Amino acid sequence: MEVVARQLLLLYLALMPKESMGNNEKTEVFLEVFGNGEIRSQTEETLRRAASQLTLSVTETLETATHASLNTTLLKFKERDELARIFKLWTQPRPSSSSSECAAPVLMSTAWDYRVRQHLGARYDSKKSCFDWDLTMKLHEKGCGVINKQQYAQWRERGLAFEMREGVYQRTNPSLLSSRVFSQKGGKVSYRGYWGDIVSSPYLSFGIETADKSLLRTQNGQHIKTAQDISFANVQELFQSLSSRRGCPTTSQSDAKAEEPTPEADRNSATINDLMHLNGISVTFLPSDSLYKLPEKQKYSHFFNTIYFSASCVHQLGPTMRQIAAPDAVLVVELAKYILDLSKEQVAGFAEKVASVALEAEFEAWRDEKSDDVHAVFVPQRK
Repeated sequence: MEVVARQLLLLYLALMPKESMGNNEKTEVFLEVFGNGEIRSQTEETLRRAASQLTLSVTETLETATHASLNTTLLKFKERDELARIFKLWTQPRPSSSSSECAAPVLMSTAWDYRVRQHLGARYDSKKSCFDWDLTMKLHEKGCGVINKQQYAQWRERGLAFEMREGVYQRTNPSLLSSRVFSQKGGKVSYRGYWGDIVSSPYLSFGIETADKSLLRTQNGQHIKTAQDISFANVQELFQSLSSRRGCPTTSQSDAKAEEPTPEADRNSATINDLMHLNGISVTFLPSDSLYKLPEKQKYSHFFNTIYFSASCVHQLGPTMRQIAAPDAVLVVELAKYILDLSKEQVAGFAEKVASVALEAEFEAWRDEKSDDVHAVFVPQRK
């Protein structure tokens, strides 16, 4: 449920109206929460306020969603309780050194270094060379030349991908922490820490492709702009597109209120009701075990027009997907191109495995579009 909590948080930030936070600042805060293990104190305050609002939304919403794009009404009660527990964890103030009431919080710097040590093993002492090898011989070779050496090394070293303002990035980003169960001495032990990506980088999501070719210009073989610059430009453009789909305010007072200067105390805070309502868009979260149960429900029969599987979920792609896929549905499956620890042969083998699994589920390759080797696209087989 930590993943669901984080998705709700990112949606919340994306939907904040310009009256509460300008587009530039919103882009910076979003990327900070999205890709940084450590954030600024101002961002931490924004995150806490968002978590407080999301707690109310999750606990007080029983049958009708408080916001169409944050709809958790179909989750089980125990899942909503777990979300509320996670959001409460995010809103807890950092204990002072004299406080002994609660357990010591997880420091991202410690959690990150633990993962790097585990990953590199004996190579830890020459980690900078390892980082450089992964960037130049793997990511750059895969077409990600715009990822900057210094920025990538800093992210590999301490989990800091986006540093767009002069500021101190030292507060743990709680939305990246989660619990993981390990087997230990015959029993199971839960550890809270950071268990996400420490190799490929958050730059892949928004920072390596752009329609604005000026951002991809090179000089003497070096990129002028970085993946951080491209991420900022792309996310900012996405937020402008969201704003253009904003629905009309329900009352005329909303217009008048929007034109008044926002007091500094109210900036960066928005209640669920203040968030942008988007024309024709809603986001509904389903229970974590729903993939297997959707085919049993009549309302989801041939319902979904697009189905997306990440590389880590391919094993869940089975024949029952046909029952929930619309006749003209598109199935998109992430391939293993950017899993850097795999060999070329393993990456190619994974793509073959995906094609085989899709065929067993009665989906065929989409012929109209050349595969981009990042995703495989399929459509239902014609009978």
